[in-house]
Amino acid sequence: MQIIKTAIATALATLAFSASAMTPIQDAELSTVSGQDGVSIAANLNIKIDSFVYTDTDALDANGLGGGSVSFNGIKVNGLIAANIDILSKNSFLAAAGAAGVTNPGTFYNPATGGDVVQIAIPQSVVADGHYLNVSVDAIKMGNNAASFGSVAMNQIDMRGTTVWIFAH
Repeated sequence: MQIIKTAIATALATLAFSASAMTPIQDAELSTVSGQDGVSIAANLNIKIDSFVYTDTDALDANGLGGGSVSFNGIKVNGLIAANIDILSKNSFLAAAGAAGVTNPGTFYNPATGGDVVQIAIPQSVVADGHYLNVSVDAIKMGNNAASFGSVAMNQIDMRGTTVWIFAH
């Protein structure tokens, strides 16, 4: 009796293992597979840039003007950003582009030869008010002068509703 139970347990285990084994799928079959709603990505940005320098390489004119530089020092970008990533069919992309106000997507996407499109969208409700992106510049300096003209800040940059499309061509 024990031998029969062992044989049945072995047969069931083998059947269960083979049923869960992964099998390869051909490209033609894969193109008919559809999945869930996509992927979401969220990030808390904390980017620091030491400086951005604009340099005028013109020679000095008769009035002593020309040449010199302006540097923006201590640049920071921080805040939350979230995005949904989806794969759109050609028709879905053209409909989405039209709904987004793109008047002629054919200027950058060829509907005759184009295929699927990756859509990256910043959703309306993931990032709470008060946590949008902020950009600041600690000091703006002219040439080699240590004195600063002051600072600049752009606060609460709301990117919700922004959509980006990526496609091959």
